[in-house]
Amino acid sequence: MVEPTHIIVVDDEPEICEMLSDYLGHAGFAVSTAEDGAAMRRVLEERPADLVILDINMPGEDGLSLARYLRANVKVGIVMLTAAGEVVDRIVGLEMGADDYLAKPVDLRELLARIRAVLRRVPAETAAAGGAQPAAATHQVRFGACKLDLDAHKLFDPEGEEVPITSMEFDLLKAFADHPNRVLSRDQLLDLAHNKDWEPFDRSIDIRIARLRRKIEADPAKPQVIKTVRGAGYIFVPSSE
Repeated sequence: MVEPTHIIVVDDEPEICEMLSDYLGHAGFAVSTAEDGAAMRRVLEERPADLVILDINMPGEDGLSLARYLRANVKVGIVMLTAAGEVVDRIVGLEMGADDYLAKPVDLRELLARIRAVLRRVPAETAAAGGAQPAAATHQVRFGACKLDLDAHKLFDPEGEEVPITSMEFDLLKAFADHPNRVLSRDQLLDLAHNKDWEPFDRSIDIRIARLRRKIEADPAKPQVIKTVRGAGYIFVPSSE
């Protein structure tokens, strides 16, 4: 029997935790709640999670710090909740590796749609896999010195070590892989990498492209793999090798 998708809600407001737990539980998810980072880590030790919902503004270790910790240590989708209008926090959160954002007060139906979209992009991995490399990579695309495994949804460096990427970063790389040597506008990239109900804010694509360049370019300041076409968008230039 397949276990239900496990979601952790991390919020210091008990009412929010209870509301999201009830709603997502009725939607078929297994939901755990945590009032802070320490509680979240305890839950993760007991059971791996598929997705974590993080409130940004929490006393002590805030959501941005926890997003950084999760992205460095756990293969999991991240949806962040932020007070309306806090654009700076959202930009920083993207740089920390969040997959999606919603502003409070959250619309539960929209949250459910966003969660499902992120889960579709995050490759399904069981805890028993232990982070093992795929036995056979059948479809790979070279991005500079790195290789993107389209089947495993993973990026590997020249030594074969996995380079951590978010689900959105994978979708962007796949969009470029599917359209080499073609200029893609920001709107086209959003359409290729997200569901139609995604409503991006300014700089969302630019931030993620900058993050990808730091991972795949020999010199991110002078990109040769994903180039900027001024006033038009970006273009993926495959290696001649």
